[in-house]
Amino acid sequence: MAVPKYKTSKARSRSRRSANMKLKAPGLIECTTCGNMVLPHHVCPKCGHYRGKQVLELQDMA
Repeated sequence: MAVPKYKTSKARSRSRRSANMKLKAPGLIECTTCGNMVLPHHVCPKCGHYRGKQVLELQDMA
């Protein structure tokens, strides 16, 4: 069985782990109706459209 000859430093082990713990930015797409950036396969919170159809009736804030 292989045994390490020297102790692995904290910096070396943590930098190796940190390479696999990176956060990714969400992939956003542009809404076809209003141009707002939304997550794919989600209803646009600004206009209420999904795949070119009105699915939510949003009330005006005024």
